[in-house]
Amino acid sequence: MRVPPVLLVLVSIASVQLGSSFAKDLFSSAPPQTVAWLRLAFGALILTVIARPRLAGRTRGHWGIVFAYGLAMAVMNLVFYLAIQRIPIGMAVTLEFLGPLVVAIIGSRRVRDYLWAGLAFVGVAMLGFTPGDLDPLGIVLALLAGALWAGYIVLAGPTGRSWSGVTGVTVACWVGTFALAAPALASAPQWVTNPKVWLLGAVVGLLSSVVPYGLEMIALRTIDRGAFGILMSLEPAAAALFAFALLHEQLRPIELAAMACVIVASVGATRSTRHP
Repeated sequence: MRVPPVLLVLVSIASVQLGSSFAKDLFSSAPPQTVAWLRLAFGALILTVIARPRLAGRTRGHWGIVFAYGLAMAVMNLVFYLAIQRIPIGMAVTLEFLGPLVVAIIGSRRVRDYLWAGLAFVGVAMLGFTPGDLDPLGIVLALLAGALWAGYIVLAGPTGRSWSGVTGVTVACWVGTFALAAPALASAPQWVTNPKVWLLGAVVGLLSSVVPYGLEMIALRTIDRGAFGILMSLEPAAAALFAFALLHEQLRPIELAAMACVIVASVGATRSTRHP
């Protein structure tokens, strides 16, 4: 029985955001840099089994692009985890989503695309009117994660053309694993003998890396890329929903309005640019 590609993308979104909630729950036992490292390490191990890359005969260009891709992936994950340590996950994903939105409209000369971008930035500006304290460093880190996500997207195309299937992701996960090893293992005395850390680290790696990469790879073979982009715009809402259900994180009305602005802007920009 053939599974509809839309369902695969929705499961992918749910998987990665469920993984984010598990990751934040793990911060009580291990610091964010360790959780980011565990995610990449377990992702690399599992992907090596199911998508072993061919290493022989690779050019310097192949290695250069996959190293850049892996470093972007590693730093993006690390900065995102540092952000959700300080602010709610739903809000962090909303801010982070500005990166892909900018990539979607960059180079456009149509007024409506700039209007969509303006709506997204209005949503972000609304956060300045949020009552109470919203950690400024958390906001900056989430925006930085968005910039890194944009770079990750730009590097994904050349990586996919140089490495078949998801084997480039396998290599990139290993690059990220080695890049984060030193800061992650510096805190090893706190968590290395705690089985909860290793178990949840494996779960985060599976949910946040292996499952979404695999499902999206299958879905993208048949789904329209514009439809894929629209579905991915649901990420902030999914993040807020899982964080509310598992971590009891609540967003205030103005934060929900800001999230809605970014989601609507992302959907609009994706529909506008789906037929360049």
